[in-house]
Amino acid sequence: MSNTFFQFKYFCIHHDRCAMKVGTDGVLLGAWGNVEGKRILDIGTGTGLIALMAAQRNPQAMVLGIDIDEEAVLQAQENISESPFVDRVKCVSQNILTFSPQEPFDAILCNPPFFTEDTLPNTFVRSIARNSSSLPFPQLIKKITALLSKGGMFSVIIPSGLMQEFVSLCLVEGLYLNRRCMVRTKANKPPKRVMLTFSDETYNVTEESEICLTDDKGKRSQEYNDLTESFYLSETI
Repeated sequence: MSNTFFQFKYFCIHHDRCAMKVGTDGVLLGAWGNVEGKRILDIGTGTGLIALMAAQRNPQAMVLGIDIDEEAVLQAQENISESPFVDRVKCVSQNILTFSPQEPFDAILCNPPFFTEDTLPNTFVRSIARNSSSLPFPQLIKKITALLSKGGMFSVIIPSGLMQEFVSLCLVEGLYLNRRCMVRTKANKPPKRVMLTFSDETYNVTEESEICLTDDKGKRSQEYNDLTESFYLSETI
C-alpha cells in the first residue's frame, strides 16, 4: 500500500513510520474478534488499528495497545489522539512477555508475527514485526493465559497451516477453542488465514464459519462487506 494513511469511517490510520501497514488481516480480526468486557488488550498493536476498531465496537471498554516497536507506538498514539476514542484507548511500548498490568483483561486480540526464518521480509524492523522467532507461539499463549480474566476471550488471526499447532498449544495452557472462521481470498483457493477465539471455559460445540474476501468479479464479497461495513469507506484494501 503506497499511501501513508488509510481513512476509515470514524478514524484515520497513518502508517508511514510503522513496519506493518494497514492490511486485511488486521481489519478482519478487528471486525471479527471478541471485544466483550470492560478491559481489552491489543497485542502487537502497530498502528493502533485493531485497538481503535475494538473501541468503536465496544463503547463501554477501555482499550490498551502494546507493541515492542517504539516508533510504531508513537504513531499509534498520534492516530489515537486524532480519533473519537482518545479517552478510552491508550498505547504503550513494552515487550508483552515482561508486561505486568494491575488487572487482567476481558478480551485480548492479537495479529501475531508468523514469518519463519526462510521467509523473512527484507528490513530488520519489519522482520521483528513479522518473524515468529521474536514472539514464539508457546511464550505468547502462556503469557495470554496470565493476562486473561476468568471467562475472558482471546482472539487471533494466523495462517491456516498453523491452526492445528496453535490450537494444541492453547489446549496445553488451558485455553479452549470456541469460534473458528476460515478465510479464503478466492472461492476456488484453499483458506489462507484462520481466525480463532479461545476461552478458559470448555464448549461442547465450536462455532464454525468461513468467509471469502472476493467475489467472482474480483470485488469485495458481500460477506466481507457485511463484516466490515462499520469501518470501511469504500473498496480500497
